[in-house]
Amino acid sequence: MSRNPGMLTQDELVQLVTDGEIDTVIVAFCDMQGRLTGKRVSARLFVEEVAANGCECCNYLLAVDVDMNTVDGYAVSSWETGYGDMVMTPDFSTLRRIPWLPGTAMVMADLSWLDGNPVAVAPRSILNHQIDRLAERGLVPFVGTELEFMVFDDSFRQAWSSGYHNLTPATDYNVDYAIHASTRMEPLLRDIRRGMESAGMYCEGVKGECNLGQQEIAFRYDHARVTCDNHTIYRNGAKEIADQHGKSLTFMAKYDEREGNSCHIHISLRGAGENGDAVFADESDPHGMSPLFRSFIAGILATLRELTLFYAPNINSYKRFVDGSFAPTAVAWGFDNRTCALRVVGHGHGMRVECRAPGGDVNQYLAVSALIAGGLYGIERDLELPEPMAGNAYTSGAERLPTTLAEAADLFAKSEVARAAFGDDVVEHYLNYARVEMAAFNAAVTDWERVRGFERL
Repeated sequence: MSRNPGMLTQDELVQLVTDGEIDTVIVAFCDMQGRLTGKRVSARLFVEEVAANGCECCNYLLAVDVDMNTVDGYAVSSWETGYGDMVMTPDFSTLRRIPWLPGTAMVMADLSWLDGNPVAVAPRSILNHQIDRLAERGLVPFVGTELEFMVFDDSFRQAWSSGYHNLTPATDYNVDYAIHASTRMEPLLRDIRRGMESAGMYCEGVKGECNLGQQEIAFRYDHARVTCDNHTIYRNGAKEIADQHGKSLTFMAKYDEREGNSCHIHISLRGAGENGDAVFADESDPHGMSPLFRSFIAGILATLRELTLFYAPNINSYKRFVDGSFAPTAVAWGFDNRTCALRVVGHGHGMRVECRAPGGDVNQYLAVSALIAGGLYGIERDLELPEPMAGNAYTSGAERLPTTLAEAADLFAKSEVARAAFGDDVVEHYLNYARVEMAAFNAAVTDWERVRGFERL
């Protein structure tokens, strides 16, 4: 694909710094929780030193909970090992302007230890490893993520101070595909779209979704790593732009009892040659599917339950899996069937599978890694794809996705596929993440408990 406007070369950055147009460079990576994490570096220092040598950050950034508390159980970081440094090494293919922040550029980084070895448990490292596994077979992954969010008229600080109670959604009713009601949000949505375009992304458009104030901004598919990097920057930037508008938005998988925020992920493979052959397509097949594609889907389907931890990483993720909600509950696949966890669409180079399990809270690097690992499991074993689901998967009696984080973690711990594809160190790291989340949730006293128990019990 051609280079997108908004991206920068190193020489272009140097000139912008010399001219005084760029004074700050953000060096960042995606943490376990899917957040953009890193440092703001003076542009002069970046050009003179950081560009060549990277910059350090504390290794606890991959060993904390969502509140940034240091927690026990991580092999990579602890009080006993002294909470040393990792190195953020810029990937200059990601260098870009950040137009909603004056005088600012950004570059995504890979994480390594001080001896130069990659930090294997970092989300981007995990994805890089799966991309390398595909490359050994002459295959290249292309991915699109469809990230939904809900907009509120309250600012983030107002929402925080209210304990997230009685927030005002940006619309009053279901606005799925609605133009009139969504227009109320258009000043914000337009600034997000234009900002992302100017930051080197290819924005396709925006549409209303089912919940109050719910929207989805779509971006053109790209190489898996490019899409995942862009997803991280977009998710962070959308919040920053909402904050500038005095509004807030959430990517929570399930904010309330209505429809949740999804993040459907579309994936296809191509040949590594110059023409990028459409290896998922076969015109001789009645449905246009190649044997490779069938085995790829069969592998994802066979591993869906045991790898769900990478698709649904939080306690709240599992509240979204509700029958009849357009979020999947059945381990099933079908042609253009939105009741299934896996939906096959497209033709030719556009032949792809959509995984509907992830919610808006997903760490997209981990989810895409799981899709590749599952697909490769199917390819390596030449798995047969079962017949597609033709009707309502919710009432089909098909095996179901895990319903709690505890169940998903137990399946992940026992998964030979996960340990073979990611390594024991990665598996144990993210199992600890799950244990930390479950312990925090089990220790909390919720509003639900108070309403039920304060007077009536």
